[in-house]
Amino acid sequence: QVQLVESGGGSVQPGGSLRLSCAASGFTLDDYAIGWFRQAPGKEREGVSYIAASHGNTVYADSAKGRFTVSRDRAKNTVHLRMNSLNPDDTGVYYCAANLRGWGPWIQSIDGYDYWGQGTQVTVSS
Repeated sequence: QVQLVESGGGSVQPGGSLRLSCAASGFTLDDYAIGWFRQAPGKEREGVSYIAASHGNTVYADSAKGRFTVSRDRAKNTVHLRMNSLNPDDTGVYYCAANLRGWGPWIQSIDGYDYWGQGTQVTVSS
């Protein structure tokens, strides 16, 4: 059974940090591109960061550049998203997703993702 499970969300103050994890089961992350997305209340889901689990190439949304770092642990079949300098605009439900086509110019298209996790809540508030 293919499954993605996110963890690591929580509530932090502005300027704080969180590390999200996305654990895969039923398939090997190496074969896919993995994206992190978020959805704030009343807003559309948006891409935050993307990684090719096999070779480690990464892409970041402008909102994440310089603050977020995506990485993978191939031995644990897990992808992480380290988020620093968090601000209230980062609040939302964070999802990881797997794109079966792998790495390519399509990775930033949300419609191209085949498997999704259930999401983990991130709240940044003072």
